[in-house]
Amino acid sequence: MLYSYNYGFSGFSAKLNSTQAASLAKLDQVITVFKSKSLKLHTTRSWDFLGLTVDNVRRTPPPQLAYGSDIIVGIFDTGIWPESESFKEPTEAKPIPSSWNGICVGGEDFDPTVHCNRKLIGARFYLRGFEETYGPIDFTRDPEYRSPRDYLGHGTHTASTAVGSVVRNVSGFSDLGRGTARGGAPLARLAVFKTCWGKDLEGVCTEADILAAFDDAIHDGVHVISASFGSSPPLSPFFESSADIGAFHAAERGISVVFSCGNDGPDPGVVQNVSPWVVSVAASTVDRSFPTRIVIDGSFTLTGQSLISQEITGILEVATTYFSGGVCKWENWLKIIASETIILCFSTLGPVQFIEEAQAAAIRANASALIFAASPTKQLAEEVDMIPTVRVDILHGTMIRNYLARSPTVPVVKIGPSKTVIGETTAPTVAYFSSRGPSSQSPDILKPDITAPGIGILAAWPSKTPPTMLPGDHRSIEWNFQSGTSMSCPHVAGVMALLQSAHPDWSPAAIRSAIMTTAYTRDTSYDLILSGGSMKSTDPFDIGAGHINPLKAMDPGLIYNTRTEDYVLFLCNIGYTDQQIKSMLLHSESSTICFPSHSYRTNADFNYPSITIPSLRFTRTIKRTVSNVGPNKSTVYFVDIIRPVGVEVAIWPQIMVFSKCQQEHSYYVTFKPTKISSARYVFGEIIWTDGVHRVRSPLVVFLSNGGLFPSS
Repeated sequence: MLYSYNYGFSGFSAKLNSTQAASLAKLDQVITVFKSKSLKLHTTRSWDFLGLTVDNVRRTPPPQLAYGSDIIVGIFDTGIWPESESFKEPTEAKPIPSSWNGICVGGEDFDPTVHCNRKLIGARFYLRGFEETYGPIDFTRDPEYRSPRDYLGHGTHTASTAVGSVVRNVSGFSDLGRGTARGGAPLARLAVFKTCWGKDLEGVCTEADILAAFDDAIHDGVHVISASFGSSPPLSPFFESSADIGAFHAAERGISVVFSCGNDGPDPGVVQNVSPWVVSVAASTVDRSFPTRIVIDGSFTLTGQSLISQEITGILEVATTYFSGGVCKWENWLKIIASETIILCFSTLGPVQFIEEAQAAAIRANASALIFAASPTKQLAEEVDMIPTVRVDILHGTMIRNYLARSPTVPVVKIGPSKTVIGETTAPTVAYFSSRGPSSQSPDILKPDITAPGIGILAAWPSKTPPTMLPGDHRSIEWNFQSGTSMSCPHVAGVMALLQSAHPDWSPAAIRSAIMTTAYTRDTSYDLILSGGSMKSTDPFDIGAGHINPLKAMDPGLIYNTRTEDYVLFLCNIGYTDQQIKSMLLHSESSTICFPSHSYRTNADFNYPSITIPSLRFTRTIKRTVSNVGPNKSTVYFVDIIRPVGVEVAIWPQIMVFSKCQQEHSYYVTFKPTKISSARYVFGEIIWTDGVHRVRSPLVVFLSNGGLFPSS
């Protein structure tokens, strides 16, 4: 039986039905509106924000220009646009690593002798599972290529973000964000595995194709796999998920696998890709904004966020003039034309869940632009707009509405152009759409693991694919802005490639540990990172261990390692049978995998970089083991504890002394509830430090000593 995934990214096309999309194609003014729009965030910012700059380099080459040429990153996605400058072979490129066993497969408009090189060294496509499930692709309805070539753009974008070559002097529309584009590991090699195909304006990936791609990637010799797809809860058991099984096989062979955590936030408990042998990535912002002035009647001025390249002037009207009940939705249009009008819409009326719904409605009414008032936590210029749109919060939207109510005449409003401002916006903030924990599949393992930039990421794009993927959009671009956990995932993949190159003896678990224990939890104002979709500070269910810090991850000091047998014990402890576990293993010679003492026990002792106690009723002690990957000399680590509210935490020993590199030490953590509490999560931290390294592990404790509690 075949299953399908819809990969996780917050694109407009997924939020309109096929009838609405087809109707938009008939509106001539859509083309004109698109030409007046600019794109989102700055070219270089996400990697500069992470400290990996390639400009103004002085004596010592930065990590991304020193490491990576020996590493092969596999991208499981919608294919590749090989003509992009991101995938050109650098003149200084070294020979393809001798460990590479893969191939480039030809097909429609894809010639391996032309399109593959010392950068793009592998390209395959997998269509059998998709066509067995959905039938042959209808190329009249879903433009596609029967080859590794990408039409949807998603795969080209993620590949460029992870390992794209350094390309200088590029920008989006209207010359905003001009700078240097590159991936996190620009010297790394790229192998493309096209597992996802277009269906009704969405990307769909079948499990049969995913598992086939994992098998090939393992055989071909990739070192890192990046996969930006998933399935919303309820989650399938690990032994029934091809993605989890394939990733398990990869981990057995020493291959790091990173997944996006999904775009179902901000509700708790919806995180995807939660197996402990992969890294699950949340999405967050960078420190860039696009303030846009709104001037009404020449005197009343407010500021919103937009990407408008030139000034727009029109009369200002509230949505009730054009939409039933003031609800800015396609079906609520009153068939009144809004020529040369800028419409004020509120997300709270209807409600309008997605800004794209209001944009489609405004286009249908023939409006010139849209002012969209929504929660201040959702004022993000994420992707290309269908119609010039200024985002304001509910307060400013109400001020505009009140001005309209008081005005004796119809006001005239001028909008834009937008400005690019760097460093004045506090960042990072977790994106409101980023899926949150706890894991619904294995609540004793914290997911997501980490957060990384995923808002307005500029990367390569197929020149024959419009930026919005909508009928009626006839623009041709080579660089496009996209947002979603699909965009944060390849950021982590790029960092993994650098770590694997710098530390070739590290296991996937060691790389994951280095990324998690060096992450930070405070923003550029030194306050706790904010959680988009709310007004509160983040907790580990929002950001996992924190925000990725590539430079610190290169030298973490200590790491938490795990092996295949640890993952097997994890599966035993959650109650899987020998037969179910054997179905996940590449090789199993033993007739018995689990013993009776394993079944339905907690995995709190699983040697993960984070510590989760899923049900604390009484005093409990757990164990962790760390390995020294710092200097090969005597090193002393001291412990510091930030205790969860209502929990006493004691650690023994409180000092660990390492005499050489790779030496291991274990420590024990005892948790004791100090108050009666029912069904409440509390959070803390353990930090080991030697004065140079700071090895931090988040603590997640579910207090359940006062009533009902989930089983452990």
